[in-house]
Amino acid sequence: EVQLQASGGGLVQPGGSLRLSCEASGFAFDNYVVAWFREAPGKQKEAVSQIDISNGKTYYRDSVKGRFTVSNNNAKNTVYLQMNSLEPEDTAVYYCSAILIGKQYWGQGTLVTVSS
Repeated sequence: EVQLQASGGGLVQPGGSLRLSCEASGFAFDNYVVAWFREAPGKQKEAVSQIDISNGKTYYRDSVKGRFTVSNNNAKNTVYLQMNSLEPEDTAVYYCSAILIGKQYWGQGTLVTVSS
């Protein structure tokens, strides 16, 4: 069975850090683009970051550049999103998605709350 398991969310104070994980089972990330999206209350889902597993190329939306880092561990079939200097505006449910031509898989969301 193909599954994506996102984890690592939680409550953190402004300026704090969290690391999200997206683990795949039932398939290998090898040639996929793995993306992180987020959906804040009352807002549309937006792309946050992505990594092309085949060549390591990454993308970040402007508002997270310099604060978030996406990486992968092929041995663990896992993609990470390291989030530093978190801001209240980063509060959202974060989702990971694995994308290949003709296929897209979604994980369940993990809630990130940035609040003092």
